[in-house]
Amino acid sequence: MKVNVNQEACIGCGACVAIAEDLFEINENGLSQAKVAEVPEDKKDQANEAVESCPTGAIAAE
Repeated sequence: MKVNVNQEACIGCGACVAIAEDLFEINENGLSQAKVAEVPEDKKDQANEAVESCPTGAIAAE
């Protein structure tokens, strides 16, 4: 599983970082970005929760 953040849709609220700080970080532009290329098996639930919690739908899981 991979997660991607659409930088044009992200508002930098930080919900994904609060839910999964091992998977997401806030970049120099104040927007979220993925920290990992591939989500570890034991973090998939957190990744899915972050996708569902994003207020703008900016995070996609593949």
